[in-house]
Amino acid sequence: MSESPFASDDGRRDPPAPGPASAPAPSSPGAAPPAPAAGKAERLVSLDAYRGFIMLLMASAGFGLAKVAKLPQFQGSDLWQFLGYQTGHAEWAGCAFWDLIQSSFMFMVGVAMPYSYASRQARGESPATQAVHAAYRSIALVLLGMFLISNWSNQTQFSFTTVLPQIGLGYFFVFLLLDRGPRVQLVAIAGILVAYWLYFLLYPAPQPDFDWKAVGVPDDAKKMTGLFAHWNKNANAAAAFDRWFLNLFPRSKEFLFEGGGYQTLNFVPSMATMLFGVLAGTLLRGPRAPMEKLVRLAVAGTVCLAAGGILGWTLCPIVKRIWTPSWAVYSAGWAYLMLAGFYWVIDIRGWRRWAFPLVVVGMNSIAVYVMSMLMREWLGKTLKTHLGESFLTGTYAPIRETVSILFFFWLVSLWMHRRKIFLRI
Repeated sequence: MSESPFASDDGRRDPPAPGPASAPAPSSPGAAPPAPAAGKAERLVSLDAYRGFIMLLMASAGFGLAKVAKLPQFQGSDLWQFLGYQTGHAEWAGCAFWDLIQSSFMFMVGVAMPYSYASRQARGESPATQAVHAAYRSIALVLLGMFLISNWSNQTQFSFTTVLPQIGLGYFFVFLLLDRGPRVQLVAIAGILVAYWLYFLLYPAPQPDFDWKAVGVPDDAKKMTGLFAHWNKNANAAAAFDRWFLNLFPRSKEFLFEGGGYQTLNFVPSMATMLFGVLAGTLLRGPRAPMEKLVRLAVAGTVCLAAGGILGWTLCPIVKRIWTPSWAVYSAGWAYLMLAGFYWVIDIRGWRRWAFPLVVVGMNSIAVYVMSMLMREWLGKTLKTHLGESFLTGTYAPIRETVSILFFFWLVSLWMHRRKIFLRI
């Protein structure tokens, strides 16, 4: 992996050129690829492509589809309501396609780690040096995330629920398990998820006289009952932790609740998500034949989907916003299957040219993320200035605007890619 958890690194500094010439395809789908040079892992274009796919989705703001679906003329359209739901987030329990983006992103951070630190080891770095770098990376990601969300504020926003702080808070702990082997990592995943489940279960569930308005939940909103009541929005153990923790920092007013129900402690179960990715990355770096790797990814995905679904019916709801244990397992299943799809198409079948637009973003995904956080509003105003009011009005204006902004981000990525400029942490 590269020096960033957002890009891949096989020990080389240059990205692959697009097309089959960048990495010779095996002669048949099950044939082993050419052996990599000593000290270097085989470069998998599929990892860059999958990462780029995730980042483009993250930066797309749903392509404006959810906004269009809310217009009165589309309220009776099953197609538009389906598109609107899948390009938004589930209100609480459940899963829409857009909910899978962050979990896939964190999964790919884990996939990157075996490559990244194997590359560093091959360059002669000691374990202590690697540990220092992992700690630096963790701190840098948390601080960068805080900087980005504070950009339009009059003071520092001490919030840790966005993507970068969540990765940073768990990254060093995942690093400590990197060389412990699959068995230890699986035990760690189980331990993290069981402990987090107990943490919620042992916290008192809201009583009948609970003041829901005090935590930003309307009285008429749907609430879970029985065992699942321990995972209600802003009335759970992690929400209580944030009401203590976030008020330790300077704030313009007291923190009472997070409107979307996201919590700082989400980073704990998300470490399991990253460890699932570490298992996938270790498999892909290993000596097994490509088709055997593909089968193992597919089996892991199917098992996680089934296990996550069962957990979601029995022990705790599937809720992305608080990263419930059932969500961690269920979303990992989709991440495994999507990675398997990219791996089969690109690195086994050798169909690479189509993926070049994704690779461009995958090699510089942290730059795209920063642009999407800092430049989206400015780009919207610029489009309005140069293309006129009519461009941003009308039924499909949200789609035109978001696609235009995303295309601008991609053009910047292409420019950086051609000049071998890669933003890393």
